[in-house]
Amino acid sequence: MTVLVVDDDVLVTSSLKTILKADSEIQVVGTGNSGQEAVNLYSALKPDVLLLDIRMDGITGLEAAEEITSVHRDAKILFLTTFSDDEYIAKAFSIGAKGYILKQNFESIAPSVKAVYMGQRVFGDEIIAKIPVLKDRGSDKDFSSYGISDKELEIITKVAEGLSNKEISEVLFLSEGTVRNYISAILEKLNLRDRTQLAIFYYKSM
Repeated sequence: MTVLVVDDDVLVTSSLKTILKADSEIQVVGTGNSGQEAVNLYSALKPDVLLLDIRMDGITGLEAAEEITSVHRDAKILFLTTFSDDEYIAKAFSIGAKGYILKQNFESIAPSVKAVYMGQRVFGDEIIAKIPVLKDRGSDKDFSSYGISDKELEIITKVAEGLSNKEISEVLFLSEGTVRNYISAILEKLNLRDRTQLAIFYYKSM
């Protein structure tokens, strides 16, 4: 697989490249040190995975990711940062990031890149621990203003908790097909692209 690494710290970029190159399955095809470079290099190199820092001068990693995904909807972006700020996590979810891990966990970087390449979503333990906090911010939100029924809200909640269609069907005693239809209808109502955006809609609305 091919990986593009972008971080505003040149030393960090070099270290990340060294870590990734140690894995024979990973080829680092380019490096950059700014959000604008991330946008330009992604368009030029079309990497399988973009490993992207968040805080950078000029265009931030989040802004760069938004620009990239607006053109390349299938982009696989893994955010790597020293910050586990709630606002950053929420924004990463809303963009459709495939993962968000902390730089401190350097031993998980290569495995995370490979997992994202294989289609998995990767969030470090510190990030997962934030989810209940985001969820618990005001649990009395009235979703009826969005045209969401009680049953649809049940399903949205289960999606936000990370349950698959099969798991949701078992918990709510529905067929998988019915759950799938509900989710499609919900996404259309809310003008959202996928389950990740649905989850972040839920957390940001609470």
